[in-house]
Amino acid sequence: MRQLIIAMMFIFSGLFMNAQEGKAVLPQNIQIGDILKIGAPEARQYKYINFPRANFIIKRGGIANYKGMKGYKVMVTDIKEKKDGSLKVKIKRADGGRFFGSHTVVSAHLNNALETGELQKI
Repeated sequence: MRQLIIAMMFIFSGLFMNAQEGKAVLPQNIQIGDILKIGAPEARQYKYINFPRANFIIKRGGIANYKGMKGYKVMVTDIKEKKDGSLKVKIKRADGGRFFGSHTVVSAHLNNALETGELQKI
């Protein structure tokens, strides 16, 4: 009887572990057109929001002020699933302005950015 109970526990634990694996699920039901807010990075720079480097911003006539990005509301314009199952989104400012005065759209790794607080659901 004891062996039967142990065998059933292993079977059910294996089923639950397999149920958790699978394709990437949109975190918190993010869809195209949703508004998010840019939060503060964990380190000095944003790791999961792919802002352009300072030299590219300056070449296009912008001001490279990464600290000023905190608090901007952004809109999701495109969602793509990568081969590894992670989600990459393109975001633009909700007020229609440009990031740093030079770039209209930037990309971000959605799952990681939401986990670290670089992007926040409003």
